[in-house]
This record gives sequence, structure tokens and C-alpha cells, in this order.
Amino acid sequence: MRSYITEFIGTYFLVLTVGATVLTKTPLAPVAIGAILTVMVYAGGHVSGAHYNPAVTLAVLLRGRIGLADAVPYWIAQLAGGVLAALTATYLVNPRSVPTLSPSGRELGVALLAEALFTFALAYVVLNAATSRDHPGNSFYGLAIGFTVTAGAFAVGGISGGAFNPAVAIGAASMGLLAWSKIWIWLLADLAGGALAGVAFLALNPKERAPLELSAT
Repeated sequence: MRSYITEFIGTYFLVLTVGATVLTKTPLAPVAIGAILTVMVYAGGHVSGAHYNPAVTLAVLLRGRIGLADAVPYWIAQLAGGVLAALTATYLVNPRSVPTLSPSGRELGVALLAEALFTFALAYVVLNAATSRDHPGNSFYGLAIGFTVTAGAFAVGGISGGAFNPAVAIGAASMGLLAWSKIWIWLLADLAGGALAGVAFLALNPKERAPLELSAT
């Protein structure tokens, strides 16, 4: 239960920061988003592994660092945290109008690819920096994870919305930032990116196939 609550809290503050900065059109929103993810990873890594992202949890599940019995409650906690954070951000900002991203045509394919690529990058960094036997007790994993999100948000945020996280995507849709009718784009791309990262990690690190105890994700 400690892990599930930690996942809820971390995801809540991640999505709250996404919502508040995007709704207020903060110029350096990606920096704030990467920063809150970094500190929340350091805060909760020793308890839950600090996934705060269903796609990352999927990657960690495929990598063998967490079991399905824990993965499902992680997903529930993450999605609940994202939705509650979206409601909080909307209440705090109370925006007059919200531009809704609804890709179609070529933009749809581009959004799918952009989301999948940077979700892969995020999950790949998490697996290598925070779960590898080659980095026991390292102190850089939080910065590596946070900077990956910051880089992705700057690189393709204007193309796909830069969610890289199904909980963020559902939270963004709850705030009106993403179209509900197109939410499958982000769910499919982000989960596919996380799954591919898990497969790639094991292919490149065959010695890591044996399940390990859950620690700092």
C-alpha cells in the first residue's frame, strides 16, 4: 500500500504541474515538468520505484522487476492521481478557453510516432539508469529521467502534446487539452513505447533477465 500511495502522490504532482503550466501558457513548462518529475522520482524511488507512468510500469513489468499483482494497482493509482490532478489544475487556473489537440490526417501518424519514440526513450532511460545491476545505488537516475521528459517536451511537445505517459494523457484530456475521441493515440503510442523499451532492455542486457527485488525502480 505504501508503494501505491507513493505512485498516486508522484503522478498527482506530475500531472498537476503539467496542467497548471500548460493552462497558464508558461513559456518554460517543459523545465517545470521535468523538474517536478525529477524531485518526485528522488522522493519516491526508494518506496515504489517512482514509475508515475503506466507505460514505465509496463516496461518494468516486462523487464521482470515488478509482478502483475503489483502492476495493476500501480496503474490504478497512477490514473487516479492523474485525473484528480487534472481537476485540481482546472480549478486553480480556471481557464476561459482551452485549445484542444485533436490530430487527424498526417498529424495523427506523426503524433503516434513522436509519442512512441519519446516514451520509448523515457522507459529505456528508467530501465537502464534505475534498474540495471550495473548502476547499484546510483544517484543520477532522477536527473536522467527528468531530463528525458524535458527534452521530449521541448522536441515534440508542439507536435504530439508531449504526454509520454497514459496518466498524463488522460489527465490532459480531462482538462480539455487532448480530444477524448483521439485519446487512443496517446494510450496506444505510449504503451507501445514502454513495451518496446522493456524488450530492447532485455535484448541488450540478457544478464538482467532474472527477476530482481523492487527497489529504486
